[in-house]
Amino acid sequence: MKTKLVLIKILHTLIWVVFNFVIFYMLYAVIINKVDIWLWIGYALIVLEGIILLIFKFFCPLTIIARKYSDSTKDNFDIYLPNWLAKYNKRIYSRIMILIIILTIFQVIK
Repeated sequence: MKTKLVLIKILHTLIWVVFNFVIFYMLYAVIINKVDIWLWIGYALIVLEGIILLIFKFFCPLTIIARKYSDSTKDNFDIYLPNWLAKYNKRIYSRIMILIIILTIFQVIK
């Protein structure tokens, strides 16, 4: 069971890293006014992630699977992140996405 939890944590962390690249590319793109196909692909990926979270009642499916292999109450039981970041991850990245949306609107209408 521990091996399965470790594999889930590795996969979850890798997906988190990929989404960090996506989000920070999007932020970079709107700051330098590079409204290109990669920005829109980023939006598509974020929307897809949002739909998945809605379907699973705001839990990552990997968290639900990992729960079968752990009874930990820590926020980072299913991912290799500091506990504080795992706890506030959605709040932090939601605010960054709101900024990206505002900047995108500003760049598109200017």
